Amino acid sequence: MAAAKKHDHDRNPPAHTTRLTGSEILWATLEGEGVTTVFGYPGGAILPAYDALRKFPIRHVLVRHEQGAAHMADGYARASGKVGVCVATSGPGATNLVTGIATAMLDSVPMVCITGQVSSKVLGTDAFQEVDITGITLPITKHNFVATRPEDVAPMIREAFLVARSGRPGPVLVDITKDAQQASAEFDFAAAAPKPHRPHPMLKTESASILQAAELIRNAKKPVILAGHGIIQSNAGAQVITLAERMRIPVASTLLGLGAFPASHPLSLGMMGMHGEAWVNHAIQSSDLLIACGMRFDDRVTGTLATYAPNAKKIHIEVDPAEINKNVKVDVALIGDLKEALEALLPHLAPRDAKQESAWLREIEAGKGEVAVRDIRNLPDSGHLYAAHVMHDLWRATEGKAIVVTDVGQHQMWEAQYYKHDEPRTLITSGGLGTMGFALPAAIGAKIACPDKEVWVVAGDGGFQMTAAELATAAQEHLDLNIAIVNNGYLGMVRQWQEFFYDKNYESTPLLSPDFVKLADAHGIRGTAVSSRSQVLPAVTEARAHKGPYLINFMVEKEDSVYPMIPAGSALHEMIRRPKKSPLVETAQDK
Repeated sequence: MAAAKKHDHDRNPPAHTTRLTGSEILWATLEGEGVTTVFGYPGGAILPAYDALRKFPIRHVLVRHEQGAAHMADGYARASGKVGVCVATSGPGATNLVTGIATAMLDSVPMVCITGQVSSKVLGTDAFQEVDITGITLPITKHNFVATRPEDVAPMIREAFLVARSGRPGPVLVDITKDAQQASAEFDFAAAAPKPHRPHPMLKTESASILQAAELIRNAKKPVILAGHGIIQSNAGAQVITLAERMRIPVASTLLGLGAFPASHPLSLGMMGMHGEAWVNHAIQSSDLLIACGMRFDDRVTGTLATYAPNAKKIHIEVDPAEINKNVKVDVALIGDLKEALEALLPHLAPRDAKQESAWLREIEAGKGEVAVRDIRNLPDSGHLYAAHVMHDLWRATEGKAIVVTDVGQHQMWEAQYYKHDEPRTLITSGGLGTMGFALPAAIGAKIACPDKEVWVVAGDGGFQMTAAELATAAQEHLDLNIAIVNNGYLGMVRQWQEFFYDKNYESTPLLSPDFVKLADAHGIRGTAVSSRSQVLPAVTEARAHKGPYLINFMVEKEDSVYPMIPAGSALHEMIRRPKKSPLVETAQDK
């Protein structure tokens, strides 16, 4: 639990006041939007707002770096489905948010970023800590605003929330000058409500397109559903399950789509793409129909476009018209909210005869081999500790029910392969931008959003060091947060590419790390180091039983690689497989 908020005796709820300073209007508007927590770091240009914060029942989480504030707001939003909010001062405070804003933009995460700015009288004079943050963030936000008067604050904040969560979600920035924070204006929350946006002319699921899509689905003999992040954002999981079960269609998931369709479901194939399961990629390449649900045909999913699913018709259900035919030309586009589109489509689909689908499912099943590649029987204890051991045993211990927040790299792919997610919003990871340093701060945001849920950080030794300062935030907030560092002494994914494509020239990838257990101890956080398979479950059990932050340093094999892997520029089915002499037992998938 967070410490009790100070200065409760100074609170003056805005409901009893009509004239407020711009700073008070800021917090009153956030409170009206349902915000209970913000992540930030104070500074001169935002100080009037921090001075007014004591009057409002909003929890402020003090980060150690503004990038951490953006990632915490991102993790909060992904875990809760609400809009995350971060706050920073002008100049370097604002620019330190940029990586986190770009991360949220590429992964369609609703976020409102509030920055202080120098006084409007000195805008454009290169004043101390002045930077054009709206100009800098224009390409990586859905929209941004500059408030130079106190009466601008409420309408802009309310508009920012509407933009952030409507359509394809994303980040919005509001820059508020210092004089706008200090001056006063009349405040009326209801009057500041934004006008309803006129729908995009393409955001209308045409009945003819629905009928065309239904006909393609009925006639398909080898269909595959591609489950993307949009299923989670649209809360369309139930509709996708109905479509899959009614028409007996197997489901492949993108990285950000994991959890949108239950991994334990008989029709679930697993992850597709560069490090996806071999049978999944082969199924996509052999299909005669792809039904893309809330995904954007990213290059990590398709491989080279010239050879992508060459015999398949393609239906694309997507809320962002800009994504239609951007990467992959489709035969039918259903443009609009995924849940609404599926609800319009399903009445036109009668249940498929079991005889129609059995041959296709048998063909896919045969591609898996005689044993399930991710089963514990294929991960024996050979005397060496592999990241696959860690991920699988973590899944066993938590029964797949934890929220896992990963960093970016090899461990991210191993988590996606070996930790089976049955529920949406239980895997939080940076997909589009691939931001190292994401995991720890995003997990702090996720834990604060979902205090009753078990949350695990899964990070590599490289990415963890990028934002390790946020250990102090976890300690200060007394968070019951578990941290698993997959420590192989390298920048692992870069090293893997050097091994495969650069003649094992490991230039600048061997990595010296601190003693992570001692580093945790320096922050008052308990921890332990694990170097053998037999120690994994006991360490995880101890971490789960401990109340408060707990760090485990897993010392895994240094030169292990993620398999399968599709080389850049190759077709989806042209995968590099695990070497036959690998200590991990060979399976049919890897042959």
